[in-house]
Amino acid sequence: MDIHHLRVFTSVYKRKSFSKAAEELHLTQPTVSDHIKALEEELNCRLFDRLSRKIIPTREAEILFIHASEIIERLTHLREAVGSLKKEVAGELIIGASTIPGTYLLPRAIAGFRTEFPAVFFQIIVSDSREIMEKMLDHELLLGIVGTRASHKDLHSHALLQDELIVVAAPSLVRQQSMALRELIGLPMVLREEGSGTRKEMEKNLEGKGISLDNLNVAGYFSSTDAVKQAVKAGMGISILSRFSVQEELKHRTLREVKVAGLEMKRHFYVLTHRKRSLPLLYSVFLENLKISPAITAS
Repeated sequence: MDIHHLRVFTSVYKRKSFSKAAEELHLTQPTVSDHIKALEEELNCRLFDRLSRKIIPTREAEILFIHASEIIERLTHLREAVGSLKKEVAGELIIGASTIPGTYLLPRAIAGFRTEFPAVFFQIIVSDSREIMEKMLDHELLLGIVGTRASHKDLHSHALLQDELIVVAAPSLVRQQSMALRELIGLPMVLREEGSGTRKEMEKNLEGKGISLDNLNVAGYFSSTDAVKQAVKAGMGISILSRFSVQEELKHRTLREVKVAGLEMKRHFYVLTHRKRSLPLLYSVFLENLKISPAITAS
């Protein structure tokens, strides 16, 4: 039920006039009528009887007025409470993030958060998943977002968002859009370094197919996703990367996705917290907003 419909309804109810309600709310009279009509259709009842120049509220309108007034009052209190909270949410928020969330997800989420809480200053430390976990265990970080689940008992992993690892290649190197697993093994590959969540999840998925790193034709390792992408574009080899990290390249066709029969690699990004540390209000508010951020929900 639209809160704007309720505000218009309560004004009409109090003033017993569509025109006076329109004047009070700075709306046109047809707009007021549209709001009331929408409410009547939603509730499947008549709210006002029109008698010549008078309007008389029905019994249903009397009941609705009581509840609508309570809803509007509670919403007013809610806005006041949120306004007070915004004044309290201020200061520096330090997040450790692995390459993909730190580069491709967090910037948009943070930009949205700061429109609501402009007094928050962010410091994002981007490294591989293993190093972020080590920093959390050493109490250098309170919050981490990484591409693989933490195995240490002191770290809690909360799934945030699903990702997919895909095979990518330069169009000049691989012309087909699909291949068999045995073909993948024979091609030169460019991979992330040990400690990367992307690499760990890739190895886990390939091991499920009976393929170890030793079976692959590895041409080189790089410590950043951007470096891997540049090597692949240059024709050094194919790679397995997060779909989030190659969206622009796929869109502009500088890289090609290659489907591999029987190989589907899904993983999650995880929010990491330390089980023995409590989060300040600033961090808790950010996490609640992160779950509903368009950067996350629309991805």
